[in-house]
Amino acid sequence: QVQLVESGGGLVQPGGSLRLSCAASGSIFSANTMGWYRQAPGKQRELVARITSHGSTNFADSVKGRFTISRDNAKNMVYLQMNSLKPEDTAVYYCNVDIIDVSRWSQYYWGQGTQVTVSS
Repeated sequence: QVQLVESGGGLVQPGGSLRLSCAASGSIFSANTMGWYRQAPGKQRELVARITSHGSTNFADSVKGRFTISRDNAKNMVYLQMNSLKPEDTAVYYCNVDIIDVSRWSQYYWGQGTQVTVSS
């Protein structure tokens, strides 16, 4: 059994910053690609950023230069630092991680989501 738990969402003014965290726990052998997605009301879920086990990253064009993604392999955690936030960043943010469990079975898991609201 594997669980992903996100934290760090909230209400912030335009131009502000937030840091999201996602902790993976359970029968984990290792984590491959770790990422963040978001879904705004009435829109499809979209990739925000992801980071491979080797540290390679890619970002949605809309967040390049404002968001950074990092990971702590020892703790099976992934972080999303969001700066210069805009109202259009408002969405539910989901953690997504490719987990290899102790049986060496690989599967993507989703967190429950954390709300980010950017508003004055």
